[in-house]
Amino acid sequence: SLAAVKNADDDLGKIQATLAVLGLADTTNIFVAADHGLSTISKESQTSPSAHDHYQDVLPNHLPPGFVALDLAQALHLPVFDPDNKNARVLAQSHPVGGNGMIGEDPARPVVIVAANGGSDLVYLPTMDRNLATRIIRMLTAQDYASGLFVDDALGQIPGALPLSAINLKGRSVTPTPTIIVNFRTFDTGCGEPLNCGVEVADHTLQQGQGMHGSFSRADTFNFMAAIGPDFKRSFTDPAPVSNADVGRTLAEILRLKIKPRGKLLGRVIREAMPGGATPLFTARTMVSKPGPGELVTVLNYQLVGDTKYFDAAGFSGRTLGLVAPAARAP
Repeated sequence: SLAAVKNADDDLGKIQATLAVLGLADTTNIFVAADHGLSTISKESQTSPSAHDHYQDVLPNHLPPGFVALDLAQALHLPVFDPDNKNARVLAQSHPVGGNGMIGEDPARPVVIVAANGGSDLVYLPTMDRNLATRIIRMLTAQDYASGLFVDDALGQIPGALPLSAINLKGRSVTPTPTIIVNFRTFDTGCGEPLNCGVEVADHTLQQGQGMHGSFSRADTFNFMAAIGPDFKRSFTDPAPVSNADVGRTLAEILRLKIKPRGKLLGRVIREAMPGGATPLFTARTMVSKPGPGELVTVLNYQLVGDTKYFDAAGFSGRTLGLVAPAARAP
């Protein structure tokens, strides 16, 4: 809200005023960054079976928490169990407490696990069954709340979805890797500033009208970042893409700290924002999946600085705010 922005601005002003009183203003760097953007939640869907059921705590014709788990369970003709409610079976006209669901005849050996994640959901297939993954992708592309799908590289190319490696989600993490990620539909309210009035379908216990993030909308991936101090240029607007992963590397460079790298997702030093630094070469690129059901394709917009990727937006054309879809080829 504007009140929250003003509050943060006032606090920053107090910090700068105190530094001036202490005589430290000219020797102190201040770096401000947000972790992500934010969108208003929508709980509306015309296609979801779960949105047309009745729940005591959900408005009529609104998506309940756990709508992906409920819809997949219905399509697969399997029960769903709630890991946040002692693995109790989710009965008719009820939903998973936290949106998470385990689908299968036995909650101890689920066929499908759905982790609710706000603007996107994570789907795990313990058996890594390609045929099941293909069925689930087909089911999800039929839903108006879906906008883009990503699938584990180990299952090979599945029409309508891009590989997880395309968004840097294949690596050596000790946490389980999702088999499928479904990004949810986003749009804007027509306020004239699309990135400031983004709306996203969200699988969460929060209600329509509250705030959420986690989608591949540009309103969620675009965040605020600014720096002031002796080690930064004055009145400089960086044309190159920058992310929060770059902040630590940049501050370490300023402080002359040597940090041993771990993995490959390291970010870069934002040298162009520092005195004497030149803006690096960067390119905008687009990746497109093979057409899936209904000829839907997952489109990914990203930028490159060297070998560092910066993700802008992803999803189905017309369903993701800020997504630039490639022009259709002439027949």
